Order: sequence, then C-alpha cells, then structure tokens
Amino acid sequence: MNRILLYSLLSISCYVCNAQNSNTYPYTIETPTHYNSDGIDKHPLLIFLHGAGERGEDLNMLGVHGPLKLMKQGKKFDAIVLAPLCPSDVWWETDLLQNTLEEVLRKYRVDKSQIFLTGLSMGGYGTWLWAGKHPNQFKRIAPICGGGNTADAEKLVHIPTWAFHGGKDDVVLPEESQKMVDAIKAAGGNPKLTIYPNADHDSWTETYDNNDFWEWLLSKDN
Repeated sequence: MNRILLYSLLSISCYVCNAQNSNTYPYTIETPTHYNSDGIDKHPLLIFLHGAGERGEDLNMLGVHGPLKLMKQGKKFDAIVLAPLCPSDVWWETDLLQNTLEEVLRKYRVDKSQIFLTGLSMGGYGTWLWAGKHPNQFKRIAPICGGGNTADAEKLVHIPTWAFHGGKDDVVLPEESQKMVDAIKAAGGNPKLTIYPNADHDSWTETYDNNDFWEWLLSKDN
C-alpha cells in the first residue's frame, strides 16, 4: 500500500466487546435476534476485517465501514457478526486473528462449517492471508481492494471466493486482486473478480451496499 487513507469518524451504538489480552485482538460482536446462548442452535459467523484507517483503540471505528455500519442503518444479518480491532501502526497478524476466532468459538454458539470472511484494504490483505494460513475453516471469502501471496493459490482453490477492486485504485493497485484470482484459476479454482471501472480505492461501499453480495457470501450452499 503506497499511502494511508484518512477515514471520517462515525459513532455507532454500543456493542458487546471484549478487552484485548496479549494473544487476541479486542473485538466487537453482534448476535442475531434469535440467538440463545443457552439453546442448542448454532449460527453462522460473519467476520469483518477493517482497513488501516480504523486501527487504534476505539471500537466505534469498527462501524465506519462494513457490516456494523449497515446494522446501525437497520440491516439484519442471520449470523453472528465479529469485527476485530487492529492496533495502530501494525498490520493484521494471522496468529492473533486465529486466537481471536478460537476465543469466540469457545464463547458463542457458532456453526464451524459456516464461517464467512470479508475485509477491505488492509483487511482485504488480511482476508487473503488468513484464508491462506487456515484454508479449511472458511466457507466463503470476499477480499476487497487487497492483495495476497500467490503461493497460497493451491490452498485456496476449494474456497468460493469473490474479490472486488476499483479500476482507478492508486492505493492498492487492481493488479493485486487480479494476480490472486489468476493464480487460483491457474491452480484449478474458480474465483470471481469484480472490478468497478470508475471506482478508486473505495470499492467496498458499492460492494457492501449490494444485497446480492450478502446473499452470495452468507449462502449455505456448497
């Protein structure tokens, strides 16, 4: 990434959150209205990784973009929604992400066969890298304006993947998504890539505002 965008602040309502320890990220979590911690039903898990502009200690920043922003506007997800918070001046670390996920799996009634991952910009990178490190735990992934390690392509072949990028993005070049998609296709996979011709770095707003995207990402079909 050749520069860092500054995002405007947007306050969100108070969510359930956990304080950071040395092995996990602090995070915000939302459960669906029918969630019962004492019940037997398990629920899908939607994980959102924010971008560089939301790093720090303020959990309210997790509502600037993505599913928590949409939930504040009234959208409902038939899933538990998890949004970790990355500290300032560092990037997502897959080991800490995995530790955070494992803590959530211990505390909440999650269907482990229905874990969905998306992220934007720095979170797009995190999505590619985390899926490459733990390719058997995600049902679907949707990295937005990020990039990854093409050496992971063979491990990602079986994961339904839909990547997004702005054609005029000069922060993370669209070639970063293209390289990953091409590498997975060459390895035998069938990922999708949507490039918005007139979009710059913000290719997430149009993506997350699209109901068809959420229907795809949260689909329980194989």
